[in-house]
Amino acid sequence: MSPTPRLFSVAATATLGGLLFGFDVAIITGAGPFLEKQFHLTPLTLGVVFSSLLFGCVVGSSFAGELADRFGRRKPLLGVAVLFALTSIACGLAESALFLIIARFLGGIAVGAESALTPMYVSEASPRALRGRMGALYQLSIVVGITVSYCVNYLLHDAGDSNWRWMFISGAFPAILFWIMLWRVPESPRYLVLRGRVQEARTVLSHWMLPEAADREVEEIAATTRDASRGWAELRQRQYRPPLTIGLVLAVLLHFSGINTIVDYAPRILQSAGWTIDAALFSTFGLGLTMLLFTLVSFWVIDRHGRRPLYIIGSWGMGVALLGLTVAAALDRFSGALVFALLIVYIAFFCACIGPVFWTLIPEIFPNRIRGEAMTVPVLVQWVANAVVVLLFPAAFHHVGKEATFAFLAVMAILQGWFVRRYVPETRGKSLEEIEQLWPKLH
Repeated sequence: MSPTPRLFSVAATATLGGLLFGFDVAIITGAGPFLEKQFHLTPLTLGVVFSSLLFGCVVGSSFAGELADRFGRRKPLLGVAVLFALTSIACGLAESALFLIIARFLGGIAVGAESALTPMYVSEASPRALRGRMGALYQLSIVVGITVSYCVNYLLHDAGDSNWRWMFISGAFPAILFWIMLWRVPESPRYLVLRGRVQEARTVLSHWMLPEAADREVEEIAATTRDASRGWAELRQRQYRPPLTIGLVLAVLLHFSGINTIVDYAPRILQSAGWTIDAALFSTFGLGLTMLLFTLVSFWVIDRHGRRPLYIIGSWGMGVALLGLTVAAALDRFSGALVFALLIVYIAFFCACIGPVFWTLIPEIFPNRIRGEAMTVPVLVQWVANAVVVLLFPAAFHHVGKEATFAFLAVMAILQGWFVRRYVPETRGKSLEEIEQLWPKLH
């Protein structure tokens, strides 16, 4: 097998974790209306059920970096796959809202850990010319997971009183497939060099590039990893403040601009626009198809046009769509086709620009020696932001109103574009070691 197909197969296997990420986050979309009836949930308790997985993600992401530095990128992912499968089954067997919340919280630990480990692995294993596309592959796998969950939700929505149970249990099947395929994946070459296993790293790299290029790559990696990280104390050094600040702010704005409120609560939003539950669930096919198509667009543009321009365009496009929803609500025109069209526009800009760039850019900006610990910061923060938004959205939508809720999300999306334009440097075409040299100049 030639280097590029070999690399692609490794990245594709690793990013199956993204499929589980997307599936677990979005399966609640279809199950939610039935859970609301089954357990007599209020808007606030519904938010707790939805966000319990996300609070678990906060916990999982908080120690994923330490696991990655201690055991590598691959071994923790094997454990994550097992936890995915077990918690999917546990959710399906829940007999009370409390049991379901606990099972989803534990499942969130798996999602949170995966969300740090997989992008880290893909970034470290990819050559600079393909790193953007490999990062986009991760976002594509998340979108595929979301779309598959939408399909499962619709196919099972008429399957009787236990339909929501089978929605959750179906998540065990991709988790088992992920676990099986991970056995084919080698360890990250940068982790191997960090642990002094230079010959193993050279062997892994030689499968993806010519031997001479592999030797040069090992030398570059070794030059930036000779001094082992001193852990969290290392992150407080002044030279690392710019990438940490950028990662933290982008992590907050990623979710405060509303993506998971749209993904999780699309049926609820469309029902408020006059759609029936069957029509609202069926419409998620349109959202899923849009996600797939525009994530594929990102493959074409991310390594041609760069990270920074895409993030700015995507942020402002999302902001315009959210302002459209705000105006529609203010003018009492929040209905049917208009709302669905604006959701499609919002999803298109996110999937072509923001989603793939975020998961590519975040692991890129951290130096080799601190990447494990540093990745914990934005990944953990984005899960906190995600959990807070998903927890509060039903209550805000119900009590504060559509107009104010969408206006807040629109302001956050526009602020995101401004922040990237002002503070984020371009990383396209640079090796991870070259990106590392940017920060001493900026601090």
